[in-house]
Amino acid sequence: MTALRSIAFNIAFYLGTAVRMIVLSPFYFAVSRKRAYRTVVQGWAASINRQMQFYAGAGFTIEGLENLPKGACIIAPKHQSAWDTVLLLPWIDDAVFMLKRELLQLPLFGWYLKKQRQIGVDRAAKGAAMAEVMARTKAELETGRQLIIFPEGTRRPPGAEPDYKRGIVRLYKDLGIPVVPVVMHPGLFWPRGNWRRQGGHFTVRILPAIAPGLDGKVFFKELVETMERESDRLLVETVAENPQLKLPPETVARLEALKQGVSI
Repeated sequence: MTALRSIAFNIAFYLGTAVRMIVLSPFYFAVSRKRAYRTVVQGWAASINRQMQFYAGAGFTIEGLENLPKGACIIAPKHQSAWDTVLLLPWIDDAVFMLKRELLQLPLFGWYLKKQRQIGVDRAAKGAAMAEVMARTKAELETGRQLIIFPEGTRRPPGAEPDYKRGIVRLYKDLGIPVVPVVMHPGLFWPRGNWRRQGGHFTVRILPAIAPGLDGKVFFKELVETMERESDRLLVETVAENPQLKLPPETVARLEALKQGVSI
């Protein structure tokens, strides 16, 4: 049954996304960027959430929406799955991402990204190139947008040893805006590198914002310790709520460590 539901979801997701992009392109590229975001982008994200619920039987509850500041901020979620790149978009007023520059060069999908003024980054860039990226980011946030950045950079299995990158420290210091940590475990239901989807329910927990103005080291320590503490707590809750889940080795190892009282 899981295999059939996974196949049904994958067909709906990939085919539905392609058809939606083609059919809605005339409207999307004709209207303003903000209207295109609110109708097409947020509508697409909401449809993915519904498809996961309908086909795969996986749903979620959001806690802490009141912790999202009005206007510009940095939203810093755990990153485990393709799902967490879009899951929150229906509740984000005007999201902007820093993403791999190569994505902007893709036919159609890249054009959609460019319409939303997403910020392409060459991960090997230094000096003047990074200064340009920072200038573009600052300009977008000055219009009140919300920057979504994954502090660990790439997708990691639930419970994997943390690997936070210090790039978020520069953003925090240079932009001078709040950082909102978000913990969740969609990777248990939509795992990386696996076509199977698992049913169940999880919580997305939006934590209180870290105010601007802290020393960089103090900020980084608070971000990592807060996210890992709350992520561990939520991992235990999620697994307890979903005993049917097949857990990846990293998750099993982390749960065992938590039983023995091991922290980060």
